[in-house]
Amino acid sequence: MEREKVTTQSMIHSEAHQAMQETKVEDPNFRPNKMTLKDKWVKYRVFYLMLLPAIISFLVFSYWPMTGIILAFRKFTFTSGMYGAKWVGFKYFEDFFNNREAGMYVKNTLVISLIKLFIYLPFPIMLALILNEVRKPRLRSIYQSISYLPYFISWVVVVGIISRLFAPDTGMINVLLKNLNLSDGSKFWMMDPNFFYTAVFGSYLWKNIGWDSIIYFAAIMGISPSLYEAAAIDGANRLKQTRHVTLPGIRSTIMILFILSLGGILTAGFDQIYLMQNPGNFTVSETIDTYIVKTGLEQAKYGPATAVGLMQGIVGLILTIIANKLADKYGDNAVW
Repeated sequence: MEREKVTTQSMIHSEAHQAMQETKVEDPNFRPNKMTLKDKWVKYRVFYLMLLPAIISFLVFSYWPMTGIILAFRKFTFTSGMYGAKWVGFKYFEDFFNNREAGMYVKNTLVISLIKLFIYLPFPIMLALILNEVRKPRLRSIYQSISYLPYFISWVVVVGIISRLFAPDTGMINVLLKNLNLSDGSKFWMMDPNFFYTAVFGSYLWKNIGWDSIIYFAAIMGISPSLYEAAAIDGANRLKQTRHVTLPGIRSTIMILFILSLGGILTAGFDQIYLMQNPGNFTVSETIDTYIVKTGLEQAKYGPATAVGLMQGIVGLILTIIANKLADKYGDNAVW
């Protein structure tokens, strides 16, 4: 009797629970018990308070300065300030493109950016592949440390070294050429427009190749060793393993970094270019970045400088979105 009574009660509870579940599903006004905003604040208030300094920091130092974009459409004066001036519309954009030297700024910027984006791209990858072939970890660490060091040297020092190496009469390059009877040793290399792009690429390569190879080397380390073992069993030598295993394994990393770099296509790098610029190479070294700094800071024309800077950002954003869409459509290497 006791057992039958317990069984009957459990059946009643089971049927009641099933009826409640069916009521929840069928009743359109049924809402699960959710926490209100006040309840969440009370429960997680410690975490919200810990997050508050970071939010304030982003608002003050990252988002609030973005309101300065308004200067691209207003006439700034020191008396009216940034928000009290008159609207000028797209006047500053029109003035830039009507400038007879605007074509030179854009051309020089694109040439330098394309050099850094396309010609430079294979070198960090090749360095990562070379480091991957070094079997002794201690020796590999030494090579990596040596290749990383130039990255931590400022462009002021790097350009100073280049200027001393190619200085007329006293520079090591001119002295060497003079001793080999290839030149009189008095050439001003840094003022030669034909030498400028070579100097830009060479110095950029020397300074950044080691640091940029870190990501590619890390991607290579993430490739499964079983793939190399399978390739070796099939008779592939080290070169074929690199071609058919390593490069396909880091293809997604290469594509993602390329897409991210494409956003800076109109940003040729201010520090390096500005420090290497002189009256002799002005026609090939004056870029959009140098124009913005000279116009905005030296001439205090904040509106035109902001307009050109905004144009840089918009073009970079559009190119990044297009490249990401193409990568997503024709492959699986999209950033988002």
